Amino acid sequence: MSEQALKDLLIEELQDTYSAETQITEALPKMIKAATNPQLKQAFETHLRETQGQIRRLEQIFKTLGADPGGNVCEAAQGLIAEADEIIGEDHPAEILDVALVMAAQKVEHYEIASYGSLRTLAQTCGLNDIARLLEETLEEEKATDQKLNQ
Repeated sequence: MSEQALKDLLIEELQDTYSAETQITEALPKMIKAATNPQLKQAFETHLRETQGQIRRLEQIFKTLGADPGGNVCEAAQGLIAEADEIIGEDHPAEILDVALVMAAQKVEHYEIASYGSLRTLAQTCGLNDIARLLEETLEEEKATDQKLNQ
C-alpha cells in the first residue's frame, strides 16, 4: 500500500469527520432547547463551543495538508442526528426526555471517539505527527464529554 493512498484515505476520512462536526453544530442548539435539566443544557452548550473549536482544528489540518474540507457528507452523523430529532419530537416526560437526549449524545460521542482515534493512528502511520497531535487533542475532548454525559 502506498503512502499516498494512505494520505488520500486520511483526507477522505477527515472530510467525513468535518461533515459530522458541522452537522453536530447544527443539531446541538435543538438539543439545548429540548433539554430540561440545567446541567444537561450547560453540558450541551459546552460541547457546542468545543465542537466549534474542533472544526477550526480540522480546518487547520486541511490547510496543512493543502486539502479542501468539503466534498463528503457523513451519513452516520445524519442518522444519529435523525435519531435525536425523533426523540425531541416524541412526547416524553421531562426526565425521560433528558435521559434519551443523553443517550443520543453518547452515541454521537462514541462515533466521534472511534473516528478521531482512527484518524490519529492513520496520521501517525503517515508520519504526520503534528496532525496526529491535533487529532489526539480532539479525541481527549470527546472522551471527556462522554464522561461528563455519564454523570
